[in-house]
Amino acid sequence: QLAPDLYVTESPLRFLGLEVGARMTVVRLPGSELLLHSPIAATPELVREVEALGRVAHIVAPNKFHHLFAGDWQRACPSAALYVAPGLETKRADLAITGVLTDEPEPGWSGSLEQVFVDGFPFANEVVFFHRPSATLVASDLAFNVGAQSPPLTRLVFRVAGAYERLAPTVLERMLVRDRAAFRRSLERILAWPFERVVVAHGEVCEKGGREQLVRGYAWILEEGSAA
Repeated sequence: QLAPDLYVTESPLRFLGLEVGARMTVVRLPGSELLLHSPIAATPELVREVEALGRVAHIVAPNKFHHLFAGDWQRACPSAALYVAPGLETKRADLAITGVLTDEPEPGWSGSLEQVFVDGFPFANEVVFFHRPSATLVASDLAFNVGAQSPPLTRLVFRVAGAYERLAPTVLERMLVRDRAAFRRSLERILAWPFERVVVAHGEVCEKGGREQLVRGYAWILEEGSAA
């Protein structure tokens, strides 16, 4: 538990040969309904622990990569609605998808969460959330926070990629942004939220100063707007 009605859980995950880990965020909404953000493997033990917090009402696959275990949670919680990032409705046509995420929060969570679709980066099509009651930004791959707890090879790669021991994007974002102006506008909307804590899918949770760290990590594109 990070804050009232905000929980996280982690599991191992390998990507391109690197152990990067994965984190699922659980938001308890009014009425003890739960939203699962970026679901990890639905082991029987984890399902029991989650259901002890409330009823799983919403499952969110927040970008084009964090969807692998959405079907597992649908089978474990068949009454839950599944919302996916743009593009997953065709990539994962095998899933029973309730809706595609936009800039507007769904009625089921609009009282607790706000959201922004990160435009200009079609590689991920990520939707980032803000849990207003706890002043927490909930993201998946908007940034990474890999530190000393990661394996040596992971630390080395993220050091080279510019996202080691700090909350920051990697060089991949610089390479794959397709519309810099649209991407910057999305970032500016995210940074307008008054958050301190940042939860990411890979690396450590940043408890304090998260907004300032993101500003530094994305200075390469935010400064283009100020120069204009």
